[in-house]
Amino acid sequence: MFDSHAIGEIGFRDHGGPVIVDDARGPLDGGTTTRPIVLLHGLMGRGRTWRRQVPWLRRYGRVFTYDAAFHTGADVEEPDSATELATERFVADLAEILTWIDRGPAVLIGHSMGALHAWCTAAAYPELVAALVVEDMAPDFRGRTTTNWTPWFESWPERFDSVDDAVAMFGPVAGRYFYEAFDDGRLHGRIPLWGAIADEWGVRDFWAEWEEVAVPSLVIEAEYTVTPPGQMRRMCEVNEHARYLRVEGAGHLVHDDAPHVYRGAVEAFLSGLDTCPE
Repeated sequence: MFDSHAIGEIGFRDHGGPVIVDDARGPLDGGTTTRPIVLLHGLMGRGRTWRRQVPWLRRYGRVFTYDAAFHTGADVEEPDSATELATERFVADLAEILTWIDRGPAVLIGHSMGALHAWCTAAAYPELVAALVVEDMAPDFRGRTTTNWTPWFESWPERFDSVDDAVAMFGPVAGRYFYEAFDDGRLHGRIPLWGAIADEWGVRDFWAEWEEVAVPSLVIEAEYTVTPPGQMRRMCEVNEHARYLRVEGAGHLVHDDAPHVYRGAVEAFLSGLDTCPE
């Protein structure tokens, strides 16, 4: 089980949220809050890259972020075995965090890798999950590898001196996103480890886990998606609990590339949920 020291090491943050108020007695239980909303970052992201979404999400629940394993800083330790990089490990971590939070079933909002971990957690631990937002991630990348990205990764400097340098390399949206994840311009993990995480997706699929999801789900696909064609729409055809949205003009980072469309869709989705613990 996580203790306060371990939670600190993964950059866990409780961003607060609305308080349930009884008209006659005021705040209940000394400030009991609505159900948790946990934001899950992508393969090369970090908890703090959600900073633009946290303020408006606090209207719908108590918001939490954290850094997934191997995303906590440049001096992250090497894994003892390949199983530490498997999806099941990240799902177990997330389940443990939700248990530690102990505020009832959570809304999981995930981008890319975080979306995969969200729906796999909903499948494996249905009692811990109330709803999902799945952003630009699909169940089946078999046959794909990160090998063709290696020369590009190797061209990165050891440190970016400023956000402008990151923007010059990655563009305005991704550049700002990456620089916010970095530690004073330095990468917050090791690219070979991240590549190994993604390479698992190239040899297995997660359709069975997706079909097990039994909670309301919003599936958001970018026009310029990184996912195989048609898969995200198919996700909503095989799972009756899911609804589909394609965001025109948006790249992989939909929440930052088309923030108003993303916010409107997620707010409408969350407004349709029962946001009070049962």
